[in-house]
Amino acid sequence: MSINSFGHLFRVTTWGESHGPALGATVDGCPPGVPVDAAMIQHWLDKRKPGQNKYTTQRREADEVRILSGVFEGVTTGTPVQLMIENTDQRSKDYGDIKDKFRPGHADITYFQKYGVRDYRGGGRSSARETASRVAAGGLAREAIKAIAPQVQITGYMVQMGPHKIDRDAFDWNQIEQNPFWVPDARAATDWAEYLDGLRKSGSSVGAIIEVVARGVPAGLGAPVYGKLDTDLAAAMMSINAVKGVEIGEGMSAAMLTGELNADEIFAPPASEDIVEIFFKGARLESTGTYIIRPQNENDKERWFKVKDLFHFTETEGGMTLQVARKALNKRMIANGGLPIVKRAEPRYSSNHAGGILGGISTGQDIVVRFAVKPTSSILTTRKTITKTGEETEIITKGRHDPCVGIRAVPVGEAMMACVLLDHMLLHRGQVGENRGTIGPDA
Repeated sequence: MSINSFGHLFRVTTWGESHGPALGATVDGCPPGVPVDAAMIQHWLDKRKPGQNKYTTQRREADEVRILSGVFEGVTTGTPVQLMIENTDQRSKDYGDIKDKFRPGHADITYFQKYGVRDYRGGGRSSARETASRVAAGGLAREAIKAIAPQVQITGYMVQMGPHKIDRDAFDWNQIEQNPFWVPDARAATDWAEYLDGLRKSGSSVGAIIEVVARGVPAGLGAPVYGKLDTDLAAAMMSINAVKGVEIGEGMSAAMLTGELNADEIFAPPASEDIVEIFFKGARLESTGTYIIRPQNENDKERWFKVKDLFHFTETEGGMTLQVARKALNKRMIANGGLPIVKRAEPRYSSNHAGGILGGISTGQDIVVRFAVKPTSSILTTRKTITKTGEETEIITKGRHDPCVGIRAVPVGEAMMACVLLDHMLLHRGQVGENRGTIGPDA
């Protein structure tokens, strides 16, 4: 039996081949009422689509997504969401010379050994083209996360290309979208451009390491022993085409540390970092560079006030609930709102060797995942192989291929992170609702 689905409650099934008429994803379990349209999902597909620069395959695909079901009047209905992306720039003739040969390092041979048939046109289902479906599903997951936990931010970037690593001391979040490699190091981006250009012109390829970080993830996601958050994250990243290794947090390097160095020490947060929840009847929120609360009587400007350190807000029919830093609470807020409820801030940690997960459950720290992508197997260098009849021969792969497929793996890793996190948010909500264990003097 072929397994083309992943997820528990938020379940994604991808379908289609590299050179077929279309590919896509069927997403079941998306909560109803999530605002979404094709443009929201297209934003993420545009990060992944081929042919955007000379460092990726020159196959020209618009990767325009169509929502065929599960969305009505701009929101999800709770029924399966069908996403479709048409293939428009296939060149199957490029693969005619290899239809009876197996590419070394490629899944050609194992697909044939298992099924007795294979789609040689671009690798069929084993092509990295399949990942467009994942990115579309991830775009939907991001919109659902935004509705459930808007503080969550998911960012992927490349930390190594071949033997070349980034300088962690030069890490700059703002640099990630300023270069074609999604690298947070301006100097590395310049150096890698020259390095990869040389490989590209020679017809060769190289691997990469991608890091994906999820910030703002609440504590409590995941479950022991077989429902661990890191188990599902590792499986999700490992399922990406061409991925050969996955690490969570310190990963393999944890084996070189002592217990004193590896364990992230825990500290209580100062009271000033506590979060205050306060309800304002009939109010609405405006953003004009800063946030302004307009209470029920909008003409009474004396009752308007600005909000600093806003964490989250929830609009309801009767008004709105704000979550702000305790230090931002002031008399005007109390005079206009209801009784403030103090919610203690999360514990602090000395470091994050665990990658935001302990015992399979999120700690509230950043979740950090890395995965290694092998070099593209389709290269212009002559390689030895065999045919389907067992004859020894040589092979050169023509066509349009990524010199470093790790570049376009960045948005794919982000998408898989989003799908897994949403799935575990729904599982957590279904089992315990909100976290039950409180830490602090009132516990």
